[in-house]
Amino acid sequence: MYSNRSFYNKQGYKMISKELFKSDVKYEVEDGKYIFKKLETSDIEDSLDKFKNMLKKYDKFYYWLIKVISPVFVDRSQEKFIESYVSKDKVCINIGSGNSKVSDNVCNVDIFTYDNVDVVCDIENLPFKDNSIDVILNIAVLEHVPNPQKVIDEIHRVLKPDGVVYTAFPFMQGFHASPYDFTRVTEEGIKILHKDFEIMEVKPFGGPTSGMLWVLQEWIAILLSFGSKRLHTIIYILVMCLTFPIKFLDYFLIKHPMAKNIASGFIFIGIKR
Repeated sequence: MYSNRSFYNKQGYKMISKELFKSDVKYEVEDGKYIFKKLETSDIEDSLDKFKNMLKKYDKFYYWLIKVISPVFVDRSQEKFIESYVSKDKVCINIGSGNSKVSDNVCNVDIFTYDNVDVVCDIENLPFKDNSIDVILNIAVLEHVPNPQKVIDEIHRVLKPDGVVYTAFPFMQGFHASPYDFTRVTEEGIKILHKDFEIMEVKPFGGPTSGMLWVLQEWIAILLSFGSKRLHTIIYILVMCLTFPIKFLDYFLIKHPMAKNIASGFIFIGIKR
């Protein structure tokens, strides 16, 4: 088993030991990152996503800004999961992490070489050995890969028996390339995607208001931009800044039994048996 094969850098962030990697994979080490495969941020074509990617360099400000003004209501589900399952004595990774740092005890895995990323790879082909990871988070990333099922199968492969996965997958959200956007999923869809896991919990994230608000903001930007992509982006950002407080209605509405019908997305928590 590999639970103790990790170490901490000078900043106190948990890192991944190369002993966790499959023996037949090749990598380079660059700026303290294990690089198996990477994309350059120059590959991003969408103008709004280019703007977001620029802000991601300022990770704490960016993720605070997204949490506040994005159309999606964010509760404490992710924080509660981390408090319950992530610890120093476990190997925990966040795949498709972007530049976020959800915990000092979580190693970041992404296709881009952001400052806070530890392992740079294609998450459809994770470089880790079978049964080597204790906890895996993937938060709003599966919509950006061509084959979400392949990613989930890889998660199942690398998790240890009794290892836990936390997945957040959009349902009612507008198109958002990062650098691509392929898929949405229903409550039943996210269960089928994780068919090899024992279900611990499935619930909406971002309730019906979040689902409605994203579409409404996009619709207003399309209506008032008169065919101009640049004007669309400007209006979309302005409308988002003006209307974001509406999403906090989901503090109440997310608890409605029918919230799943137009929820912004779904959370799946499961265990590998």
